Amino acid sequence: MTEHFLGVLGIGEALGVSRHAVHKWRSRYPRDSRHPFPEPDVEVDGAPGWRADRLEEIVRWRDGLPGRGAGGGRPSAARQEYLTAAAARGLDRDEAVRALVTFTEEFPEMTEPEICAWLIEKWRR
Repeated sequence: MTEHFLGVLGIGEALGVSRHAVHKWRSRYPRDSRHPFPEPDVEVDGAPGWRADRLEEIVRWRDGLPGRGAGGGRPSAARQEYLTAAAARGLDRDEAVRALVTFTEEFPEMTEPEICAWLIEKWRR
């Protein structure tokens, strides 16, 4: 029987991010970090693979990233202000959240409120 695994591309697509973001997560959050990225179940020719049933674990890992908040509840004041500013610029909520997640991944040294404030300031110029 053939087993199927998700690679970085599959994980990226499932989470709505690029494979590059998944690679960055793996390098920024190694096994010995405070928030290690889930270890792959298999490696083939240097390419990692995770069982599809572990996707929920990876989503929980991502939701636990610094600056992402508890998730699911009411948005923080900074996020609410950001979403309002994004809507004024013509972005729908999903587009705005995807953009915010992308910036959070690209700048892990910044908190989500810092990124929100930075984007709002950029839009005011």
